[in-house]
Amino acid sequence: MAKLILIRHGQSQWNLENRFTGFRDQPLTAHGESEARAAGKRLKVAGITPDLVFTSTLERAWRTAELVLESADLKLPLVKSDDLRERNYGDLNGLNKAETAEKYGAEQVQIWRRSYDVPPPGGESLADVVARVKPYYEKHILPELAAGKNILIAAHGNSIRALMVVLDFYTPDTISSLEIAHGEPMVIEFSGGTPTEYHYL
Repeated sequence: MAKLILIRHGQSQWNLENRFTGFRDQPLTAHGESEARAAGKRLKVAGITPDLVFTSTLERAWRTAELVLESADLKLPLVKSDDLRERNYGDLNGLNKAETAEKYGAEQVQIWRRSYDVPPPGGESLADVVARVKPYYEKHILPELAAGKNILIAAHGNSIRALMVVLDFYTPDTISSLEIAHGEPMVIEFSGGTPTEYHYL
């Protein structure tokens, strides 16, 4: 059985500052680097060895992938794609989340953050992220899983949520309930290219 391992990047500087990050490039904090290394050690202890690694073009994701591999004593090239980037928060990018809630109202900000098809001003909805993640997954990742290869994806909260919708573990109506912690490996079991179950390491 093939395995798909999803890891949200470690804490970034703007995560620490409680800012909407989106497409903005931000480095990992020292804590975020530790989270990534810990994820790599968990993979090693579990005996899970990826054959291919996909990540977004944003530093916090690909740096997480590098540290995971380093900690797991693995050397693999990274396949980077814009399609795996975090959701674009548009006009909210860079703004403090608490201050944004004060300005627009907590209920409105929560709708922008967790609704499936309501985008923030100038940004993407989760449905928009699904629209770019799904074809990339079907073209580049699914064939490798169907061939029995283990795949590691280091990405972002919303691109991982999008993948969980694509994999039919969640629907547009239920995906808002999925919370994804930094640096927590999620392992999805595949049989013949079909996802069967998932669990956290």
